[in-house]
Amino acid sequence: MRLPNAGGRTWLKVLGGVVGLVLSVLLLSTAFFKWNLSGSGDLLTPRFPLDKFVRDLPGHLVWLVPFMLLQASLVPLRAVQWQATLRRPIPFKDRFQLVGIGVFVHNALPGKLGEVTRSFLLSRTHKLPFIRSLGSVGVCKLMEFACLMLLVALSFLGPFGETMAHFRTELNVALSLCIGLVALVVLLAHWAAPLGRWLHQRHTMPRVDSFLNHVSEGLGTARSFKGMAKVFFFSIFPVFASALAYGLALHGVHIPGGLFAGAVVLGAISLGQSLPGVPAGMGIYYFVTSWAARALGSNPEDAAAFATLTHLGTVISQVAVGAWCVHRSKLRIRDLRKGGRLANAAAHHVAHEAVEPAPP
Repeated sequence: MRLPNAGGRTWLKVLGGVVGLVLSVLLLSTAFFKWNLSGSGDLLTPRFPLDKFVRDLPGHLVWLVPFMLLQASLVPLRAVQWQATLRRPIPFKDRFQLVGIGVFVHNALPGKLGEVTRSFLLSRTHKLPFIRSLGSVGVCKLMEFACLMLLVALSFLGPFGETMAHFRTELNVALSLCIGLVALVVLLAHWAAPLGRWLHQRHTMPRVDSFLNHVSEGLGTARSFKGMAKVFFFSIFPVFASALAYGLALHGVHIPGGLFAGAVVLGAISLGQSLPGVPAGMGIYYFVTSWAARALGSNPEDAAAFATLTHLGTVISQVAVGAWCVHRSKLRIRDLRKGGRLANAAAHHVAHEAVEPAPP
């Protein structure tokens, strides 16, 4: 009975991979081609001469180098930010290494499991419950999202105020999502532990009881305004560095005032790639970035260069830093590639922690 199930899962994975690849290619192609679905004329029309596009790419190195340096700086900046959500001191060297391994997994391996990976490795190397470790990373990402939404809102005051007015509805949706997530995290931080104690006193659902206590500990920073403000402060630096990187890139592709629009593009990328495991991530990136550059006034060729080089610059810079961290940690790449085993190991930790006694 197991063989058909295993075979069925394999075929589902293969089918999902093929569908994701096709969708990613279709979305990526929109940066370079126009699709004609009306049935008249050619199905694909190049937006610009592709040979000229390739010849002109080296001319963008003037902004690509600082872009890559700013993207690489996200690893130490997020390592500093992470300590603000951890309940006990973790050496900066260890945090830097774990964040670097996370960005390597996120950019070089399928599944976008970078944040789960760094949480899991922290729990293994520093004897922390996995749920608490994952909760600390979740608060970091949430505060980065809140900081980014603030920067996007401020972009309405810049030179693209009129252009941004067309996206007011989308911004309102994103802000509402951000506020809702913050409220949910604050509620969980305050009420998960009392609910767990209530279940413990009634001797019902012991696994849920312990799980809720670990969730409360992981989100402990969100119990106070001071704690949230501290994390928000340290979240400003990685968000600003990334927004500045995209702003420099927009300025480099001849968009007047492009420095002020980096947060807008970064926000669109974050929303488009927010779900882990989506197999069309690269295609979504090219679609969003090229569309955003054209909407801000870039010509199609420069918009495609913006999408291509920011993608390559991000991957190369962060994978380089991450690969060095992987090497220093003596982890094997083939172990990190086993995303399914990593997920199973993390699930085993959750199950194990769910039967541990609740923390005092």
